[in-house]
Amino acid sequence: MNSMNGMAYVRILRDLREDADKTQTQIAEVLGTSQTMYARYERGANEMPIHHLITLSKYYGVTTDYLLGLSKEKNRKPGQE
Repeated sequence: MNSMNGMAYVRILRDLREDADKTQTQIAEVLGTSQTMYARYERGANEMPIHHLITLSKYYGVTTDYLLGLSKEKNRKPGQE
């Protein structure tokens, strides 16, 4: 992942969480991880495992490409899982 997409990724994680009025602790619970580890994902200090990426995609109702900053298309199209 290039640094531009990496920056988008961490900003998108934070923005989605804040838009949902959730704390880092609440999202960490959704992922089954600690607040400290989730904060590291959100800062870009650690890469998020794929299973967490998928979980957040479903939780927020957005595509994984959107979460990763690869697409501006936020919502899934009908028929996408």
